[in-house]
Amino acid sequence: MDDDSNPPLMATYKHLFVVDGHPHCLDAAGDRDDNHECALPVIDLALLDKVQSVDIVRAASEWGFFQVTNHGVPQALLRQLHDAQVAVFRRSFQHKVSERLLDFSPESYRWGTPTATCLEQLSWSEAYHIPMAPATGDKQRRTSSFSAVIEDVSTAMSELAQKLAAILTGGLGGDAKADETMHRCTRDTCFLRLNRYPPCAMGSGAAFGLCPHTDSDFLTILHQHDDHVGGLQLLKGGRWVAVKPDPSALIVNVGDLLQAWSNNVYRSVEHRVMANATVERFSVAFFLCPSYDTVIRPRSSSSRHGLYRSFTFGEYRKQIREDVRLTGRKLGLHRFRRLPPSSISS
Repeated sequence: MDDDSNPPLMATYKHLFVVDGHPHCLDAAGDRDDNHECALPVIDLALLDKVQSVDIVRAASEWGFFQVTNHGVPQALLRQLHDAQVAVFRRSFQHKVSERLLDFSPESYRWGTPTATCLEQLSWSEAYHIPMAPATGDKQRRTSSFSAVIEDVSTAMSELAQKLAAILTGGLGGDAKADETMHRCTRDTCFLRLNRYPPCAMGSGAAFGLCPHTDSDFLTILHQHDDHVGGLQLLKGGRWVAVKPDPSALIVNVGDLLQAWSNNVYRSVEHRVMANATVERFSVAFFLCPSYDTVIRPRSSSSRHGLYRSFTFGEYRKQIREDVRLTGRKLGLHRFRRLPPSSISS
């Protein structure tokens, strides 16, 4: 790979690796269980029945993550996407920042973390964040082979996400209001993110490929193109553990909106990606999102009041952007917690 295709991560962020004149690396090894790869629950969707549905509900409640096999997204299609994705990222950096990819907005290409003030806030990666809203008058997107693969993958992942969302809402006794909320998640309101994690010359564990975070959607479906590389970790029992790859599976995780809607029954779990010293890594993620004006109304029951106030997806996204701008990190659902009755003055 030509050096001119890499974003200037080291030139831009080298100062973050030096603190008070001394080399600085993440303290990532100390909180990782190096002797254990967690094997996520695996659900075979070819055997989907009441028992398997219960397993999905349990995994979303206890882990916030699970894997699905026989998921309906053809492996041949995922390989086509991988080949196209590699070609797109192999273009020169100047090409990527100066020329739009098909009809996607110039802002769809992102690299590094412009707001980072310390190494812990830096993501050593580049990505295309692609809205699935239909193109407006540009035939290039509709006719290119790359766009055709994007369309086919996003359509298949959207169908899978809707199937899983229906199981999870039904698992808590889904009602008309819940169904209405999920129906606001159409393919056109969702996003696809193409990720590339370049090697980090400072060494493995020296930088995050993707900073610790939770996802701000209902559900995320992830395909790791290079399963032998690894790097994805999740917070389990207060420790970071590596996710054991399964080349035949897609990884599914709960997002913030589903945690809020379920009143904390389902868990939006913090996760991260570690940069590799010598090997690049590719992945693609599909985010099941509603329209920005969709109201998230946390479920309540006779035994449990709503833990969060109602909010729109647009309001949530706006608050996240503001928090990152002011503090350098996402505060997420904490901003939308209801105050306990004892803390409300009369």
